[in-house]
Amino acid sequence: MNAAVEVIEADVRELVRRRGLDPVRAPGPARALVEEVVAGYAERELTAGLPPVGDRERATRAVLDAVAGFGPLQRWLDDPEVEEIWINEPGRVFVARPGGSELTTTVLTAAEVAELVERMLRVSGRRLDRSEPFVDATLPDGSRLHVVIPDVTRRHPAVNVRKFVARASGVDDLVRLGVLPPAPARFLAAAVRCGLNVLVSGGTFAGKTTVLNGLLGALGPRERLVTVEEVFELRPSTVDRVAMQTRQPGLEGTGGVPLRRLVREALRMRPDRLVVGEVRGAECLDLLLAMSSGVPALCTVHANSAREALLRVCTLPLLAGGNIPAEFVLPTVAGSVDLVVHLGVDPGGRRRVREVLGVPGRVEGGVIETVGLYASTGGRLARAGGHPPWAERFARHGLDLAALLGAG
Repeated sequence: MNAAVEVIEADVRELVRRRGLDPVRAPGPARALVEEVVAGYAERELTAGLPPVGDRERATRAVLDAVAGFGPLQRWLDDPEVEEIWINEPGRVFVARPGGSELTTTVLTAAEVAELVERMLRVSGRRLDRSEPFVDATLPDGSRLHVVIPDVTRRHPAVNVRKFVARASGVDDLVRLGVLPPAPARFLAAAVRCGLNVLVSGGTFAGKTTVLNGLLGALGPRERLVTVEEVFELRPSTVDRVAMQTRQPGLEGTGGVPLRRLVREALRMRPDRLVVGEVRGAECLDLLLAMSSGVPALCTVHANSAREALLRVCTLPLLAGGNIPAEFVLPTVAGSVDLVVHLGVDPGGRRRVREVLGVPGRVEGGVIETVGLYASTGGRLARAGGHPPWAERFARHGLDLAALLGAG
């Protein structure tokens, strides 16, 4: 079938060029074109002495992957069990499934890797060259692409594609996915509705974006949401939403839009809720200032525990400049962050919320005071006994806080 597929692929590419069709942006017309060419080839193969096409559906899939998809990687992108794909070198393509990673049988050439990267970046508007050897981009299906090229890497480009397999548009989805038990999910949804500031923490690929998406589903229908991210990953279902992402500098080194500027610009858009996809630098200071000025916010941060997440949020604002004293940061963090939701991955690859901390707003002896609301006990998230801040906000929204917490 390979010889037939090569002929069909060449015919399809020629027709795509003639018709000015973009197969990546218009997958429907692209599939119709491939099916048309495959059918025509099958009619001609007996009389014209062409290589036999065999299974038409397989041939259609192979040509469609090559022309409108991402070639040999498309089978892994389409596999719902695969969470991440990475290429260390052309002959070593790995995939990650729940519980571990594996070396695949997919073997590429250096030219194929370069062509795949170029095709992936074509729709993102981002560039990759010696002056900018790193790139983060979003693929059409929402997956996140990260590429590093030589001479930062030794010899070959390093390519990572992170898929978002677990989609959550509300806390009910988090319960269904096993990330949260029902009682803590109801409490967190109520906390978001009441305008508490929530920090979602965890390690790499712990499910922070999934949880953040789920919590955003608790927002009221009339709330105006402004999200800022390095690359678009969040997909909240709110109607009134503005989404912004960073921009790389141009070839002249100008025109870049960093995350810190986006946070400041977001405050001029009258947000009822501000969301930062991930804080990892000086933008943390601007986010804290927004929280302390009365703009409810949510964000994610890399950390190994809920307490470490608070410490990290205390450290990151110092990157904004030498004139930011720790004496200012500690009380600001204590008075701004209300809840910390920390996630972890169990040995079987399942992502779960491990603990939920409340931050009452006090600093004692240079340490931010926290109270445990939920903690992992015997492998499950259970009530820890503490009480969250802002009980009056729950009452103002007609919510019985004691009943919400007692349900745990």
